[in-house]
Amino acid sequence: MTSPARTYHHGDLRRALVDEGLQLARTGGPASVTLREVTRAVGVSPNAAYRHFADRDALVRAVAREAQLALAAAISDRVAKTPPTLPPADAAIERLRRVGLAYIDFARAERGWFEIAFFTQDTHANNAIVTLDDEVVAPFRLLMETLDAMVEAGALDADRRPFAEWACWSAVHGFADIAVHGPVRWQPEPVIDALAASVVEAAITGVRGAPAPPATGRDLGESS
Repeated sequence: MTSPARTYHHGDLRRALVDEGLQLARTGGPASVTLREVTRAVGVSPNAAYRHFADRDALVRAVAREAQLALAAAISDRVAKTPPTLPPADAAIERLRRVGLAYIDFARAERGWFEIAFFTQDTHANNAIVTLDDEVVAPFRLLMETLDAMVEAGALDADRRPFAEWACWSAVHGFADIAVHGPVRWQPEPVIDALAASVVEAAITGVRGAPAPPATGRDLGESS
């Protein structure tokens, strides 16, 4: 469903078009974001949009950037709540844990934004990092900075740091995708939460090379 059409009078037309694109993407994913629909919602002619966007792809990329920023904000909010009393190394690990859990929670809560955020990037090679318009996308940058901070805090050996972001992102994004689109989405919420926590812990264990804690029935959402 698109937003009710309204006449655009003045102000930042580009911002208005991107905002409408965000609303469309939120409910319909990337395919719903078109120049025709956003201009109809704002109340201007399609030709007016071409003063700000060369084509639909340019509009989608602008909307994707905003979705990426929304995801980064959700991650930052979760990370900011890391208990301040933790020792530095434990705090660094906890921040990585919160990055992963926030990513999965965002995907589950904002499916449309999740889809457009991470299915819209540069297609050319860019030094094994995720970019949009040659800038590292905000959530990926946060992950890289969190891993760097783990090295500084002594929670991650420096020789294990190269490409650790890919191991973490592959595990967490893969689970997020099957939680949103795959069979996991039919599971009860507590089970999905427990599975998400298990995947994040496995990713942390993998990049650090530390022993994994034993899984319990309670960890998988089973009653005792």
